[in-house]
Amino acid sequence: MSWRPTATLGALTRRAAMLAAAREFFAKRRVLEVETPILSKAAVSDPQIETLASEVAGIAEPVYLCTSPEYAMKRLLAAGSGDIYQICKVFRDAERGRWHNPEFTLIEWYRLGFDDASLMTEVAALIAHLLAPYRELGPAERLSYSAALESHAGVDAHGASDDELLESARRHGIVCHAELDRDAKLDLLMGLVVGPRLGFGRPCFICDYPVSQAALARLKPGPPPVAARFELYLDGVELANGFHELANEPEQRARFVQDQRRRRARGQVERPLDENLLEALEAGLPDCAGVALGFDRLVAVALGAPQLADAMAFTIDNA
Repeated sequence: MSWRPTATLGALTRRAAMLAAAREFFAKRRVLEVETPILSKAAVSDPQIETLASEVAGIAEPVYLCTSPEYAMKRLLAAGSGDIYQICKVFRDAERGRWHNPEFTLIEWYRLGFDDASLMTEVAALIAHLLAPYRELGPAERLSYSAALESHAGVDAHGASDDELLESARRHGIVCHAELDRDAKLDLLMGLVVGPRLGFGRPCFICDYPVSQAALARLKPGPPPVAARFELYLDGVELANGFHELANEPEQRARFVQDQRRRRARGQVERPLDENLLEALEAGLPDCAGVALGFDRLVAVALGAPQLADAMAFTIDNA
């Protein structure tokens, strides 16, 4: 592997300009820039995310590199910070490939009084602002998770059997021999069949996720009930994941416990829960919506690049 950067000087110059434009965007809206720790004694429970562990002299237990600043930022919100954003490095294990790197950059922000619908509008405005010097985007599309699966994979996300989900994958040339639960089967279709077809010519928001994939989002009544969660796609690349944030501590704790059960069932390592976050929720999280945007991916899209490496100075392979 060469010592040279994976991105060109021109790409790094564009990246720097987009970072400056992002800070300008939030400054105009009076959203406060904050910094939170990269290391924590707690980790995420989400079975889809693996945390990197490290050691600190004098501390007996492992510490964990943050996969997102979400938990710490919610503690700031509960303490009365008001609207906040952060541009930071985050770390996830078992993520390395064309569109993944174990270390990457997120833009994450939280807006008081916003729900998922109003935050989607602001996300679209930020994307348009950052890409304005390079391309013009059409008005954003909003498509429910169910409609997206029906249109592009030919299955009913809420009513299809597990066998029907696997048959849809096979029809699209995907063969998976691993034992997958229902959400993993849906993720397979969304990641390999649906997502790559979204967001050409204009951004596409996928919203109203199944309740089982709510994560840290509150629920909307049905039928069927759905999660107040969205993801953003552009040029077939997933760029952002946002929620109308759940503020109910008992419900969030129950979800974390359920995550741990799933991790045990899958043979994954269980990590300590973030009790500081749960205490902050109990103290009172203001009504808000939040979103995390993969900045490296957005730069790659701005460049028209076929891989993440073209938008980063160095990847894990030559760091």
